[in-house]
Amino acid sequence: MSTTTTITTAVAPLTIQDAETLVEAARGAAEAAGVAVAVSVVDAGGHLLAFRRDDRAVLIAGETSTRKAFTALQLDAPTADLVDAVQPGGLFHTLPTALDRPLLFIAGGVPLRRDGRLIGAIGVGGGAPEQDHGFATAAADSLV
Repeated sequence: MSTTTTITTAVAPLTIQDAETLVEAARGAAEAAGVAVAVSVVDAGGHLLAFRRDDRAVLIAGETSTRKAFTALQLDAPTADLVDAVQPGGLFHTLPTALDRPLLFIAGGVPLRRDGRLIGAIGVGGGAPEQDHGFATAAADSLV
């Protein structure tokens, strides 16, 4: 009889320091492009860890950034990759309204990984969707 031992390596969770670094990275990328944004970072449980809205960002950017982060986390995919899935006939057509907490299928949400494991997500709102996606991706790429 043979036994197999499985070793699970612990992955450090997303910390408040990580979240603040991500917010600053996204804001820095947006500022360099001359865009006022809101940035939200959620942990693996979908809880808000960090949030910042620039003074000049449109008010709704705060809500959209948080929903984008939550959507990227829940579906483990960048929201930019999900836009077509919610169009009529798409795989997730009814999903935006099917849950208690609404999802948002607009580019700008990106899952965060450490050692290949999902540890949270970042969402950026306030710019054009492609800009928000770029700012979120730049921040996610800076995560160590």
